[in-house]
Amino acid sequence: MTITLASASSGAVTTSSADAAAGNSAAGGARHTPLTQLDLLEAEGIHVIREVAGELERPVLLFSGGKDSVVMLHLAVKAFWPAPIPFPVLHIDTGHNFPEVLAFRDRTVEQLGLRLVVEHVQDWIDDGRLRERADGTRNPLQTQPLLHAIGQGRFDGVFGGGRRDEEKARAKERIISLRDDFGQWDPRNQRPELWNLLNPRHRAGQHVRAFPLSNWTELDVWRYIEREGIELPALYYAHEREVFERDGMWLAVGPHSTPRDHEQVSARTVRYRTVGDMSCTGAVDSPAATVAEVVAEVAASTLTERGATRADDRISEAAMEDRKKEGYF
Repeated sequence: MTITLASASSGAVTTSSADAAAGNSAAGGARHTPLTQLDLLEAEGIHVIREVAGELERPVLLFSGGKDSVVMLHLAVKAFWPAPIPFPVLHIDTGHNFPEVLAFRDRTVEQLGLRLVVEHVQDWIDDGRLRERADGTRNPLQTQPLLHAIGQGRFDGVFGGGRRDEEKARAKERIISLRDDFGQWDPRNQRPELWNLLNPRHRAGQHVRAFPLSNWTELDVWRYIEREGIELPALYYAHEREVFERDGMWLAVGPHSTPRDHEQVSARTVRYRTVGDMSCTGAVDSPAATVAEVVAEVAASTLTERGATRADDRISEAAMEDRKKEGYF
């Protein structure tokens, strides 16, 4: 049977190539449509989402409005179509997020009729549970609010958009990642995932993180966005913005990232490869104003988006791994 469904972003009717291929085979094998790499990645992502949702009682999907979480949400829409997504989405708002991304997040949640749970880092700073960092960066401050939100919601499975190509610590993590009673990750204590079998079982107090995009690359994500016609926040494409250079990155001028006396402000045509805390996420010079142009640009790039544009990952060689051990995404 060929299944058609509506795109989460545009409402356009599309057909799953994997389902189409299966349908052709079931119809008598008269015509076989070979699966592409994107078809296989899509099928794997949908399988992960369905498997975890079927095994666990209270899953939740991390949704920030960034490209990886948007693609993951798109897969979740396909996984359960025509029924609605049967779990809420969760965002840890640092208070330093790009306004365009927050607006996109809220618009998407409303369009899909989802329940959005937001935990605000600012609330933790205001009541003294957290302190501002000397460098002004709030990304590392998300860990405790995240673990609190998971505990408050009694979520036993958390879908994240992490990919193995992003950073070496993320390359160590399995598709299903067990977190202990304190929400912590032990890279030496991971379950084997032989023959694509997933094991989300855990004891009371523990939970699992699930990464449907583990085997995707940044290029895969953009090629899938192009194929599916997925809408993204506009700052992923070339636009003019006032920026200043710090630590080899272009930071946007704003209330949470202000230039120092010796840092010169200029208007440049830039775009963002990843979106996070404004105070630590840099833009890149780019004329790529369309999805096709971004695909071509990413295909020629030799730097990962986190290595090129995220200051919080430059704190130390093991910055990401240290944060993940503490319970970070």
